[in-house]
Amino acid sequence: MDMSHTELSAAADAATRELELAVVLPTLNERANIAPMVARLEAALGPTGWEAVFVDDNSHDGTAEEARRIGRTDPRIRVIQRIGRRGLASAAIEGMCATAAPFVAVMDADHQHDPALLGDMLAAVKSGDYELAYASRFAVGGNADGLSSKGREQGSRVANALARKLTGTELTDAMSGFFLLRTEQLRQQAVNLSGIGFKIMLDILATAEPRLRVKEFPLKFAERLAGESKLDHGVVLDFVAGLAERYFGRWVPTRFVLFGLVGGLGVLVHMAVLASIYWPESIGFGWAQAIATMVAMTFNFWLNNLLTYRDKKLTGADGFFWGWLKFCGACSVGAFANVAVATVLNDQGVTWWLAALVGVVIASVWNYALSSKFVWGRFR
Repeated sequence: MDMSHTELSAAADAATRELELAVVLPTLNERANIAPMVARLEAALGPTGWEAVFVDDNSHDGTAEEARRIGRTDPRIRVIQRIGRRGLASAAIEGMCATAAPFVAVMDADHQHDPALLGDMLAAVKSGDYELAYASRFAVGGNADGLSSKGREQGSRVANALARKLTGTELTDAMSGFFLLRTEQLRQQAVNLSGIGFKIMLDILATAEPRLRVKEFPLKFAERLAGESKLDHGVVLDFVAGLAERYFGRWVPTRFVLFGLVGGLGVLVHMAVLASIYWPESIGFGWAQAIATMVAMTFNFWLNNLLTYRDKKLTGADGFFWGWLKFCGACSVGAFANVAVATVLNDQGVTWWLAALVGVVIASVWNYALSSKFVWGRFR
């Protein structure tokens, strides 16, 4: 049947619809997910008016290459391959800032998030009644069946309760990784976002002034189709990072705050080990001090890997061993600087406790700088 002039005009308009929405999908070893996700996005959003920006943290399975393969014949598909940079939050920020679309969404590429919700989320924000729309696993009509364990589900609920206090916004799923907002809003806030951890939406809501009006959509959280989880079971740790950024970020880097907190716990571990093994009759103070130092450094490395650098976590026996070795080396240099500076200050008449405190601060800054670059950074 021949199409009318009106129908032909509508078809032409649809074919040339300008870019309206960018969907940012951080990826890590998810090659098998790329093509099915593109097909689902097209089914949900139509043939034009959108683009998908895959932000890949240099996956070893060829995820970026697969996105490029599709992008060679599909201009809606773009890829950012990050070298020496990792982390879900920073990947989302980078992808959102890279688009010209007036609206931007962030979602997982592993098919646990349903792209069919994007149309309604976009309509809610376009209406002007809301600044941000997000999908909630815990809203009425949603579910969290795709979570890998009951422990993670419980952890998410605890973090949600804490996050509501942080953001001042009533949310059923503050740890959601599926949301949509105006790109202009994101760009205005980008300079104040920490880019640490996994939960970028929490960071956006916590730093927005005035508070954003939020629309919630129920999400049936599906099982992962393929690839690796970008999260682990410690979802509450994301809240700790957000809390540190909220209250200390304007003065000192969030990672340094967490690094210092871990260091404080390390001192307690050191003293506990020293007190338990130092027996003058059987083991000398020097040996006891050396053992306590190694235990404390190992503890600090483990906890920093779990918390401070959770988004850049070293995995596998090889990565963990060499990371530990470099961390011990960095801390040894810091310990030398600590003793040297404190001794010089004390010799010049500075009160012993003040000299010691200055030495500790200098060592902490030194250890943080070296560890950030050579253990969890570009040159690790």
